[in-house]
Amino acid sequence: MQRRDFLTTLPAGLAAAGAGLAMPAIWSPARAQSRQETLLIVSESGPNNLDVMGVGTTVPGYEVSWNCYDRLISHEMKTLPDGTPYYDRDRFRPELAEDMSVGDMSVTFRLRRDATFHDGAPVTARDVKWSFDRAVTVGGFPTFQMKAGSLEKPEQFVVVDDHTFRVDFIRKDRLTIPDLAVVVPCVMNSELLKKRATPADPWALDYAKQNTAGGGAYRVTRWTPGSEVVFERFDNWKSGPLPKVRRVIWRMVPSSGNRRALLERGDADISYDLPNKDFSEMRGAGKLTITSVPYSNGLQYLGMNVKKAPFDNLKVRQAVAYAVPYQKIMDAVLYGLGKPMFGAPADAPTTVSWPQPTKYVTDLARAKQLLTEAGYPDGFEVPMSFDLGFSQVNEPLCTLVQENLAQIGIRTTLNKIPGANWRTELNKKEMPLFTNVFSGWLDYPEYFFFWCYHGQNSVFNTMSYQSPGMDRLIDGARAAAAAGDTESYDRDVRGFVDLAFSDIPRIPLYQPYSNVAMQKNISGYQYWFHRRLDYRAFSKA
Repeated sequence: MQRRDFLTTLPAGLAAAGAGLAMPAIWSPARAQSRQETLLIVSESGPNNLDVMGVGTTVPGYEVSWNCYDRLISHEMKTLPDGTPYYDRDRFRPELAEDMSVGDMSVTFRLRRDATFHDGAPVTARDVKWSFDRAVTVGGFPTFQMKAGSLEKPEQFVVVDDHTFRVDFIRKDRLTIPDLAVVVPCVMNSELLKKRATPADPWALDYAKQNTAGGGAYRVTRWTPGSEVVFERFDNWKSGPLPKVRRVIWRMVPSSGNRRALLERGDADISYDLPNKDFSEMRGAGKLTITSVPYSNGLQYLGMNVKKAPFDNLKVRQAVAYAVPYQKIMDAVLYGLGKPMFGAPADAPTTVSWPQPTKYVTDLARAKQLLTEAGYPDGFEVPMSFDLGFSQVNEPLCTLVQENLAQIGIRTTLNKIPGANWRTELNKKEMPLFTNVFSGWLDYPEYFFFWCYHGQNSVFNTMSYQSPGMDRLIDGARAAAAAGDTESYDRDVRGFVDLAFSDIPRIPLYQPYSNVAMQKNISGYQYWFHRRLDYRAFSKA
């Protein structure tokens, strides 16, 4: 690999600012300045943990980590045809590292000398190593995320001097460099956290759950779980242009009607998890800016635990796949704001891409026949679980699936799991039938399949699916990609897609859209692989 030369500054257009609360009765220059520099976000659910490496951290926690911690590198931006800035999978820019030099079996980073943590302590290569050691050691999702890029052992992370850090490769893997730019390998204040560590909690997970300990553009100054998170700008941030928005208030408003009303009155600046019907109507009204971008490498799916009867029976899984009311979900739940992942023509060839649609369609007669052949002519009873933190989509989706399954004799009860508990319950792998979204942070087919179908993955292979043939194809694709063997790579990708569709442990439904509603005077929204907001990029006219 050749040395990559980084720009020493971020693009000039990356500024951030925001709008604030309702117009006060008495207007003043100071109040106007406060409104100009404050961003008010409303959403259905918020973080359950401020530490992305914490146990059971849910998706909203990624937003905290992204804005409060630096990573060594990040992605450059490109522009979609509709004008939306979108992260560039293949181009990187500096964040905490001023430069990186890629060798044959290692990569070396030169750190910024003026970077400090929020408490004023200088950032050194020792902090980077401690943070990376933490990520590969704590277990669960963060450790598997690092492993996805062949970052597996503390011995790989080397302090050369105070401002030089090296990662040694244990194998050639094209995912290694991109994996350094995702949310998990953030750089934490090691001295601060070591003071809060205990023999029972050597990585200070308890402290970091409730306190940010980074050097990113923002820090959390107040967090009331389930209610509000308040961020303040870190004025000594050196890893990019100083954002213009000084304060971000992220408020949890469970009622979608109330969130929409706050937007339409101008009392809130941004919301991103309203029902698709609302986004469709608000786009038509033209009073707000609405962006809709397909999730990169993402799917909403119906998962079945193949270790639990009756879903250990292939014909039962096929019956469910034929019973799903795909088009009803697209029309009545998504209002067209999603890309169908079903109904491919019978003669359509498998492509070297992901996501791609299955050949399943709604066919209740075929579903009933398969259920009878499986030995369940009278059907069965089963709970169907979903994340209540994203109920605006999940609940109507599950209700439609419930109605169709009843027509073939499968009687379901809806198991509504609070968003703060969803990741923990999902990873127990006790739920027999559930819906979920998975979006791969690295936009490669083999990355998605490593997470979701590999038998050694204990995190997002939530169907408990194990197939030696699948593992060989995934591992083969990763090795072929690293070696530049296009022919073998294409063969293995087609192979694992075909096997996933024939074994059908999870049923692809659609590729979701990331929908965001903003006031007209807010600009700077960027789509990121993690689908969360980057506060550093917003500005207000």
